[in-house]
Amino acid sequence: MTASIAKPKNPISAPDPNLRLKDILKTLPREAFQRDMRKAWTMAATSVFMVGLGYWAIQAAPWFLLPVAWIFTGTALTGFFVIAHDCGHRSFAKRKWVNDLVGHIFMAPLIYPFHCWRILHNKHHNHTNKMDVDNAWQPFRPEVYDEFGTITRVGYEYMRGRLWWLASILHWGIVHFDLSQYEPKDRNKVKLSIAVVVGFAAIVFPTLIYTIGIWGFVKFWLMPWLVYHFWMSTFTLVHHTIPEIQFQEPDQWDAAQAQLFGTVHCEYPVWVEFLCHHINVHIPHHLSTAIPSYNLRMVHDSLKQTWGSSLHEYRFSWELMKRITDECHLYHPEYAYQSFDEHRAK
Repeated sequence: MTASIAKPKNPISAPDPNLRLKDILKTLPREAFQRDMRKAWTMAATSVFMVGLGYWAIQAAPWFLLPVAWIFTGTALTGFFVIAHDCGHRSFAKRKWVNDLVGHIFMAPLIYPFHCWRILHNKHHNHTNKMDVDNAWQPFRPEVYDEFGTITRVGYEYMRGRLWWLASILHWGIVHFDLSQYEPKDRNKVKLSIAVVVGFAAIVFPTLIYTIGIWGFVKFWLMPWLVYHFWMSTFTLVHHTIPEIQFQEPDQWDAAQAQLFGTVHCEYPVWVEFLCHHINVHIPHHLSTAIPSYNLRMVHDSLKQTWGSSLHEYRFSWELMKRITDECHLYHPEYAYQSFDEHRAK
């Protein structure tokens, strides 16, 4: 499906309302679910090498090439997150403790608490595009937005608008360190993950500042980290947010429709896809989190043979981001989204 600039009168409807997830999964190649430890560890080693190359470039680059080095390194660090993402879904290794150990190691430089993210992220997978339940870029209802104070309203408008790329930082800081977000049974794991990233920061940050100064901290950690959050915000926003995809009321929500037709496949530049391990081949991942990232393209090709143009496929562009950030602001029960301007006009 090619991205259209014209806003549709109604969201695109998915075929066969009786479709079930188990029916979709039966169409997928069985090898898609097989873990390949050689591929998994090669992926991890590739990310470590690319991040190391990025840091070498930062220290070697003249000042005018630093932005290039930051963009490369931050994108490579996003690959770290993708490896931990597979660990969180237990699709990296067969042993749970290996997944947990690798997940913590690869998320530590990002100051992202592994179990905190894993638990909340699984809720997103279980309730994708379900209003009032999904916790990933859910649009606010207009009546909720109207009750906001001025500061909250302006902040929400910017996060849904041209400052979308900062939203991941707010989500990280506000949600993942808040123990009230988690069930009591999960809090020991949550506290462990928070302790890991706090310990990492307590050792690495003062060491950087002491040895190479505040500018060294900014140069080697903060700027690549901001690039990483740019991609986190962008990837997660685009995964389920276009004017044609409707969030559903809980009593109307259907898992198969949400996972297959409420998820976006977006192609990014080849170097981004390589460094980020093709995580934006996203539709297969929502059909089953057991599919490792290195099998996503194989599964997507299989889905295309079955569902063809019914899938939401796009290519990353600033035009696409402009469309999303201009239109996808507040929930609308018929047209998926309404913009802030449309809401004010009422």
